Amino acid sequence: MAGMARPLATIPTCFSIIIICLSLITMRIEAAPQGSLVTQLPGFNGTFPSSHYSGYVSIGSKKLFYYFVVSEGSPADDPVVLWLNGGPGCSSFDGFVYEHGPFNFEQKSKGALPTLQLNPYSWSKVSNMLYLDSPAGVGFSYSEDPSQYVTGDLQTAADTHAFLLSWFKQYPEFLSNPFYISGESYAGVYVPTLAFQVATGIQNGTKPVVNLKGYMVGNGVTDRNFDDNALVPFAHGMALISDQIYEGVIEECGINYSNSSSPKCNEKLNLAREALGGLNIYNILEPCYHGTESGNDTSTTTKSSNLPLSFQQLGKSPEKPLGVRKRMFGRAWPYQMSVEDGLVPLWPQLAAKSNSRTVPCFNDEVATKWLNDPAVREAIHAKPASVSGPWELCSDRISYDHDAGSMIPYHRNLTTKGYKAIIFSGDHDMCVPYTGSQAWTSSLGYKVIDQWRSWLSNDQVAGYLQAYENDLTFLTVKGAGHTVPEYKPREALDFYSRWLAGKPI
Repeated sequence: MAGMARPLATIPTCFSIIIICLSLITMRIEAAPQGSLVTQLPGFNGTFPSSHYSGYVSIGSKKLFYYFVVSEGSPADDPVVLWLNGGPGCSSFDGFVYEHGPFNFEQKSKGALPTLQLNPYSWSKVSNMLYLDSPAGVGFSYSEDPSQYVTGDLQTAADTHAFLLSWFKQYPEFLSNPFYISGESYAGVYVPTLAFQVATGIQNGTKPVVNLKGYMVGNGVTDRNFDDNALVPFAHGMALISDQIYEGVIEECGINYSNSSSPKCNEKLNLAREALGGLNIYNILEPCYHGTESGNDTSTTTKSSNLPLSFQQLGKSPEKPLGVRKRMFGRAWPYQMSVEDGLVPLWPQLAAKSNSRTVPCFNDEVATKWLNDPAVREAIHAKPASVSGPWELCSDRISYDHDAGSMIPYHRNLTTKGYKAIIFSGDHDMCVPYTGSQAWTSSLGYKVIDQWRSWLSNDQVAGYLQAYENDLTFLTVKGAGHTVPEYKPREALDFYSRWLAGKPI
């Protein structure tokens, strides 16, 4: 009997350990706030391949809205990636609906609610994706104090950092996961300023400690001189302007034409502007359809001589109003060229100044229809329109100050501190051309460790890259426009997943 007592006494102990282990695993999977769980979405009849959560995080009077897609792979190990769209003033549901979210959206008939199908190239295949509407006043995010809609680069970074600290407290099971910050267009400012805030918080011992590993920027605004001066070389290289026009600009303006006030320089720039009129600046390969006043598409392309060559020029009313344009298979990002220091004009304001009903090459009908449906808002825990306002892809509710200056010092600071970075560009975007991103990454002076070469997707050349010391990579995506995952979803998932995993691209 004495010999049997020990095994019998051990059985409950072992059983208890098993129960405790199972409980810990369950906590790891289900510790996220269940009140934020999304259980169904209007327009989708299938089963979610992973859990979805959404809701608000309060930063004082500001209520910031997020949508979190748990990885379809290994949620406990896969990175958490924050996605930010730009504008400024544009909702990150742009990325969710049109680029790399878990669904593809299709509006089968005018006025009908879009139907949703699973997206085979969703970035949630390999990462936990966190979409955030930022700053307050954008998308579903709002403030109980309207004075808080006056903001800028530095305040937005501080608010988003505060959001992340609060969010990770609500989702502590993801705190140890590698964390990355990503975005495109004006998020070329959002991403590095936020990464700097997070890195500074880590250095100062701010709790909880975020496991920041790096960041990524697509076709991102970076530095006025590099961004503005990228257009003419891009247009020349793409055979959009002649040798004579290009050489005339260089002769009269020099290579830094963005700061020129010379009448002869402006005369040469007008020739380039005239040549580029009528193009879809977000992807020069795609047509622009110009709507009539009745809203019907026409096949006629009205040439415009008013394509901006700098962001400053966007604030001026063009001599001829730009037509309402719609890209053939979707929409295009409402941002143009570079940004000067100071108050940034928002896209609805720019549309009004140009006597246009909307921004050129801009169509957000699918997202607007779906996200303003009361049943959808209820399903994703968004406040009703009476509280947070109607959802708009890009808002004019905020007043936004570009007060962080050039992003180059931010990039240098972050990359020399050990944070990996990838700067990617759709190579047919004329909005923030790859030529500018290629130039500023080279200007950092880092040693090249992987000389310019092609990279493959599906056994085909998908673009080119050059890698530098300090874990900095510049990469192009062949044939893509301003919103790379929208134009080239397979290729985007390929380089994204390889980069996150630390594999060669």
